[in-house]
This record gives sequence, structure tokens and C-alpha cells, in this order.
Amino acid sequence: MGQHDTSRPLSDAVHARLLEMLGSGEFPQGARLPGEHALAGRFAVSRPVLRQALARLQAEGRIETRKGSGTFVREAAASPPLSLAYEPLSSIPDVRSFLEFRCGLESEMAARAAAYAGPATRAALRRAAQALEAEAAAGRPAIEEDIAFHLAIARASGNRFFVATLAALAEQMRFSIRLTRELCTLPSAARFAEMQAEHDRILAAIESGDAAAAHSAMAAHLRGGIRRLFGQAN
Repeated sequence: MGQHDTSRPLSDAVHARLLEMLGSGEFPQGARLPGEHALAGRFAVSRPVLRQALARLQAEGRIETRKGSGTFVREAAASPPLSLAYEPLSSIPDVRSFLEFRCGLESEMAARAAAYAGPATRAALRRAAQALEAEAAAGRPAIEEDIAFHLAIARASGNRFFVATLAALAEQMRFSIRLTRELCTLPSAARFAEMQAEHDRILAAIESGDAAAAHSAMAAHLRGGIRRLFGQAN
């Protein structure tokens, strides 16, 4: 597995590597995973450590064990049911509160992505960033691509609760993005250039593994949204 990050349990690192395998398509939905002995050898860990990581994946609903057959990637793994529900945004103060909430939530999410993302999730994040940039450069709204970029960071964090929370907030994100763009006094080209620079700093910090810089870059990006809408950073 290479050099181990001693700041977290070894089973967390194995879990992250397994998530990469599932996300990369190496083991698509319905596929049977290799046996414990093969996987433990692949990651150079003991079988008890591997079992902890597999148990976590099973608890998250990503894999299932069939007695006598082995362990399989669950068909529903790509779209787990969400139990979160948030009320729609109904006022300008609501939007401000929402952006402040996102600032705290997503700054920590970006820091974790920098600390824990592996090659596959970082590649997915780069693709999301490129899709967002291409849509914006073509003069299209790129609202869905903007949301997808933030969701890719949530997935890169390796924490399913960040993913579930951000997915549950998608409609509120759409509303706040549209409102910010409608009310922002900056010309659209200048606004997109500013946002692109903010996204670039987030991506660079995550790719370099700098958790503190990722935290700061995400906070600056979301505070920038507050400033663009309300004319002040705080």
C-alpha cells in the first residue's frame, strides 16, 4: 500500500483504497470481490485489518456477503437512499445562513479530501473541475457542473455523511447559485473568472494533499459567494 499515514487507523487506508477500486469501475455493481487472502496480500495488510475495512463497506451498503458465494458489490451502491431532508430556501437571510452553513461543512470536507483522497477520487475531481470550466467557458450556466464539483470533493473525503448531506442539499445549492448570479453586480465574465480561480485553488490544495490550504481555499470560495451576493465577506 506504500507509506502509511500513521495519523489514522490502517483499516481507514484500506477502506479508502477499496472505495477507489469500486469507484474506478474495476469492480462494477454485482461483481464478486477477490477473497480475503488475495485482498490482504494486495494491500499488504493482515486479514483482521482487511475485515475491518470490509465491515465498514458492508455497513455503508456498498458490498454484501452471500453465504457460500463470497462478497459482492451491491447493485444499489451507487445511489444509496437518503434520509436527510431540508426545507427549501425561502428568503435572502435564508440564503446567507445556508452559505455560512456550507462554509463550515465544506471547509472540513475539503480538508479531509486533501488528507485522504487517492488517485482515483482525485482523477474524478479533476474531471468534474474540467467539466465545470468547459461549461462556463462556453457561456452556459454550469450550475449542475458546479454542484457536481462540490459533490466530487465530498466523495474524495471518503466520508459518506458528507456525501449524503451535500446530495440532500442539491436543490438549495441550485437556488443559491442562481440567486447569487442574478444579484451579483460583477459582470458575468469577471464573476466566472473569480470563481474559477477559487475552484483552482481548492483543487490544487487537494491534489497536493495540503489539508490546511484546502480548508482555507474552500472557506474563501464560499465567503466569496457571500460577498458576491451581499457585498461583504462576513
